[in-house]
Amino acid sequence: MTAQTPPTPPFRDPQLPFAKRIDDLLARLTLDEKASFLHQFAPAVERLGIAAFRTGQEALHGVAWMGPATIFPQAVGLGATWNTGLVRRVGEAVSKEVRAMRAHDDRVGLNVWSPTVNLLRHPLWGRNEEGYSEDPKLTSAIATAYTHGLRGDHPTYWRTAPVLKHWLAHNNETGRDVTSSSVRPRVLHEYDLRAFKETVEAGAVAGVMPAYNLVNGRPNHVSPYLREHLRAWTDEDLLVCSDAGAPSNLVDSEHYFDTHEQATAAAVLAGVDSFTDHGTDSSKITARIRGALEQGLLTESDIDTAVRRQLSVRFRLGEFDPHYDPHAGTGEFDTPAHRALAREAAEQAVVLLRNDGLLPLAHDTRIAVVGLLADECKLDWYSGTLLHRSTPLEGLYERFGAERVEFAEGVDRVRLRTSTGAFLHVPAAPEAPDAVRGAEGALDPALLSGRTDLPPLTTDATGTELALVDWGEGVLTLRAPDGRYLSVAEDGHVRASADQPGGWVVQETFRLEPHDSGHLLRHIGTGRHVSVAADGVKVAEENPEIFELVVTERGEEAVARVAAQADVVLVVAGNDPHINGRETEDRTSLNLPAQQERLLRAARAANPRTALVLVSAYPYAVDVVRLPAVLWTAHGGQAAGTALARVLAGDVSPAGRLPQTWYAADADLPDLLDYDVIGARQTYLYFEGTPLFPFGHGLSYASFSYADLSARVEDGSVQVSFTVTNTGDVTADEVVQIYTRAVEPSAVRPRRELAAHRRMTLAPGVRTELTCQVPLSAFEFWDVAQDRWRLERGPYDLLVGASSEDVRLRTTVSLDGEPAVPRAVLGRGLDAAGFDEQSGIALVDRTKVSGDAVTPVDGGSGELVYRDCDFGGGVTEVTARLAGEGVVELSLDGGPALAVLRPGTPGPYVYRTLGAGIVAEGVHDVHLRLRGPVRLAHVGFSG
Repeated sequence: MTAQTPPTPPFRDPQLPFAKRIDDLLARLTLDEKASFLHQFAPAVERLGIAAFRTGQEALHGVAWMGPATIFPQAVGLGATWNTGLVRRVGEAVSKEVRAMRAHDDRVGLNVWSPTVNLLRHPLWGRNEEGYSEDPKLTSAIATAYTHGLRGDHPTYWRTAPVLKHWLAHNNETGRDVTSSSVRPRVLHEYDLRAFKETVEAGAVAGVMPAYNLVNGRPNHVSPYLREHLRAWTDEDLLVCSDAGAPSNLVDSEHYFDTHEQATAAAVLAGVDSFTDHGTDSSKITARIRGALEQGLLTESDIDTAVRRQLSVRFRLGEFDPHYDPHAGTGEFDTPAHRALAREAAEQAVVLLRNDGLLPLAHDTRIAVVGLLADECKLDWYSGTLLHRSTPLEGLYERFGAERVEFAEGVDRVRLRTSTGAFLHVPAAPEAPDAVRGAEGALDPALLSGRTDLPPLTTDATGTELALVDWGEGVLTLRAPDGRYLSVAEDGHVRASADQPGGWVVQETFRLEPHDSGHLLRHIGTGRHVSVAADGVKVAEENPEIFELVVTERGEEAVARVAAQADVVLVVAGNDPHINGRETEDRTSLNLPAQQERLLRAARAANPRTALVLVSAYPYAVDVVRLPAVLWTAHGGQAAGTALARVLAGDVSPAGRLPQTWYAADADLPDLLDYDVIGARQTYLYFEGTPLFPFGHGLSYASFSYADLSARVEDGSVQVSFTVTNTGDVTADEVVQIYTRAVEPSAVRPRRELAAHRRMTLAPGVRTELTCQVPLSAFEFWDVAQDRWRLERGPYDLLVGASSEDVRLRTTVSLDGEPAVPRAVLGRGLDAAGFDEQSGIALVDRTKVSGDAVTPVDGGSGELVYRDCDFGGGVTEVTARLAGEGVVELSLDGGPALAVLRPGTPGPYVYRTLGAGIVAEGVHDVHLRLRGPVRLAHVGFSG
């Protein structure tokens, strides 16, 4: 007999549609095998020839955590380019490097967790560097470009599968796993959902990652919005991957469920398909899934639904069709094209904030470059390892020649003397290795605490002169003369072992605490003080050393010395992305750290021709009045220094634009946890003050004129045309911005709102005509009275210019939308969350599954206003759906209370319907005052 080749199972047949192949594969998997797929690290199924699969590969601005890779500017820097074409090319390069790296290391995943589309609502958010913009239109445009680049152009097979982070309304690190973002319906639809929606609808998104926080009292990982909104936007199977540890948070920190089986079941039913929890150990998650199945909380069909979505992504990535996948075994890594693209992106990200003619610099300018970021190429938490490195100082040396550039870092040079009179001494040691990252973004434990093979600090008669930097709020780093930072190792000893501060828990930061006539040196990572014992210098809970800080040179002295001899001084200031503003840690102020302010003052005092170059992950409030030039760039990756030098020299005319408002002072900011951008007048959309620099701002070495604006309504859009001319004498990019504004709105609307933008290159004297279609949907707002989008009839301004405040042309069009009408309340009543105005109110979950209610903040008192409510010919009864303890009072037009209702129920989810008699007719504003821990879901009216 001749052995027959077994038939190819349908799931292996590339001629069949993916849906049929997934059906076949699902039918072949056992329940236990399917349950195991729900963990981040899905195991192989050897009997079917299915390989192991891992969700999650960080690729925010280059391949991260997997060793050397091309590093592009931070995401906020890519947002500052306002260039979707460029960002798409960056996404393509990153995805090609993912494929190239995977060909040599199967730990590199093809399901990439990027981009981050959280809106930069508040500039003190610690993860500001990860987002693109405060504006949903710009954010979605940049995110769509990046995801298209990551996905690739093949109609069937994707190069990588992007997952958007972090769903939803996530903009604070302080208590990020227990705080709730109170998001009213208008903010939800017009702001927070919008950045996700337009990117998902563009068709290059494989899924989303829910955020740690709660929204309206309900954790994002069990949010009904995943079903009601996200999955309604596309016919594709979207994969929802949990954030690391968040499934356990549902019980452990949030206490939203009593058991992990309940929490896991609720997450699966809400739409979570892949659980990132407990690292590579899948046993806890699979045990919870089995427990939920045994308790009847889940069915096999529920598991199938989640596995189907995961398999859909795996099929699109070509896993089961290696001979048909055009991306299999391919890729490009660290190519000349990628290096050139990294430089181009860094150049386009530079924003010229102010220039009184100081820039560009002539080729023979004698330059003093000073500051704590002058010779740094800083990486952030989502960076790979540098293959190439260019600091501002190196870029200036390269462009202007070392003989024309003088450098002073501006650190304080200090020695630390112990109580015995000896000084801390750093023994000679080899360089520390590059950091290596592991699963879920955790550092290798051996590197978290520094190397233990290096000798710890000792003491001797002279000691080692250390470079001390105060990064703000008393957070210090101390660096040895060879460039290595003092770090606390796993054994508790202090060693000069780190190339840069870093790690999930930074081990290189300290505080000097006044004590008696000296200082205690507290290590921030462990919370312990540094002590000196017979076995060396280490951190300990007992016997802290009292140090005398001996300053050998102030940073200002070195800065003033070189500044006085230069034609121009460049003060390079900013942040270290691992310190004071990073994942897990929000900033507390917009101010530049005091040490850097002192350096800037010293330079300016020594030489008035001083320019400030800010290299930072977020905005600052700085005094720019007496500075002839100010530039900002995000940390620009491997080519940052070269790019900056080319801009300073005029080789490239700067054309970056601010992707978020730069406020003048902390007093301009709302509370970090106030997510009501409308009520709190946040972002350029609603801010009524005077910013330091407005959204969209950025200057050029050229000048541009705008003319010939026309606008007409046709075919469901407004067609806008105008001309732009380069009236300068250099070729330069201009970023044209179009904003809309409702002239006579019936509700609070944005002061202006970005509708379209375009970055273009124009040679001197060249004039070009631009035409843009603005869909009528861009003029709509979410009508809380009708719970839908509505285009309001009336006039709308179209504003064309170079920033949100630099408007060069304007015209008005009349749109034939729906007229504003009073809110009909008879029969329908008022949904409590559909208010027009509020004070002291938070939105909370009506039930753990769906719906919103309202309650006073912290059980205090608050007020809700519902405008223009039409009671028709009259009502005689009001009813309210209430839970908890407290009081609800109803009045009309701010008058005396007409009804007082007290629910008195035993818990927040136990609702009662209470009624009271009232007399009202015609149109009135309804005012509801809530006192105490009461929850209000709905108010009804009947005649």
